[in-house]
Amino acid sequence: MRFTGKVAVVTGAAQGIGKGVACGIAAEGGAVVLADRSDHVHGASDEISSAGSAARGFVCDLETYSGACDLIQFAIAEFGRIDILVNNVGGTIWRKPYEFYEEHQILAELHRSLLPTLWCARAALPSMIERGHGVIVNVSSNATRSINRVPYAAAKGGVNALTASLAFEAASKGIRVVATAPGGTAAPPGGIPRNPDPLTDDEIRWHEETVVQSTQSTFLKRYSSIEEQVAPILFMASDDASYITGTVLEVSGGDRG
Repeated sequence: MRFTGKVAVVTGAAQGIGKGVACGIAAEGGAVVLADRSDHVHGASDEISSAGSAARGFVCDLETYSGACDLIQFAIAEFGRIDILVNNVGGTIWRKPYEFYEEHQILAELHRSLLPTLWCARAALPSMIERGHGVIVNVSSNATRSINRVPYAAAKGGVNALTASLAFEAASKGIRVVATAPGGTAAPPGGIPRNPDPLTDDEIRWHEETVVQSTQSTFLKRYSSIEEQVAPILFMASDDASYITGTVLEVSGGDRG
């Protein structure tokens, strides 16, 4: 029960790793605000509430600062404070060699996988500083060194830099800032697609190239499960990791990314 009496905000919580983290925190006694741009987040929140834990779903666009501020204000209004922020929003939209990316696609990748972490950290900091306590866990990626995902790699490299710099700055204010860097992770069937458009033959081939590269770069030669990514995030968010800050923990089967 590592999270008894604590309030956590988890972004990208409608499915996958984010939903798993929210469920894990709730199962260990925490109150949770689940945020996502998809209405499916209310279903995830209802699942947690039906199990007897305190949970609220909130739909917002975290690619905007106003969306991040709305989320933090909602969490404080519902539970009075925020102890833990898990910045999980992100994920590559396209997979292709860099010379085939269009300008709007490059910007979209940065908006999806870097800006929500920047905005939510900025929005949550004042209340954490006021209380002299808080933990920010950023979900990065080991794909900072990979193929067919250069804009996504740049975005997650930014998340790593943010983690190190903000941890240095915020430590004296009682706030830890850490990150995990997941490797390839098997997504549950029937999830919300990041790119809803049908793939061309080239895009299918480029996607398969990244799968092969991701699995062959790991020592374990396989994708992780959702559960294998959730457990390290829960550890980093808990007081078990109270002397860890500024660290990006690789959860990638040995691939350094």
